[in-house]
Amino acid sequence: MNYKHFINLKCEFLPCHKLEDWHSCLFCYCPLFLLDCPGNYSTLPAGMKDCSACVLPHTEKGWDVIQEEIQKQLFRQNSSRV
Repeated sequence: MNYKHFINLKCEFLPCHKLEDWHSCLFCYCPLFLLDCPGNYSTLPAGMKDCSACVLPHTEKGWDVIQEEIQKQLFRQNSSRV
């Protein structure tokens, strides 16, 4: 079974972003929050990320991009998933 395109239809916050083509709620809390990421984020004055404008986890390729980044950063490997 593949959960890449899991959407939690019972979520009280759905949709949490204005995104026309919604593909996934799997990474509602993105695992890249504490890592470098290619998503659209800003940095708050205290130095923390503000990912509220990022829709990367909810896009069709989001799962693949996140998995690739985790492989590169945590395991220092290049994955061939994307």
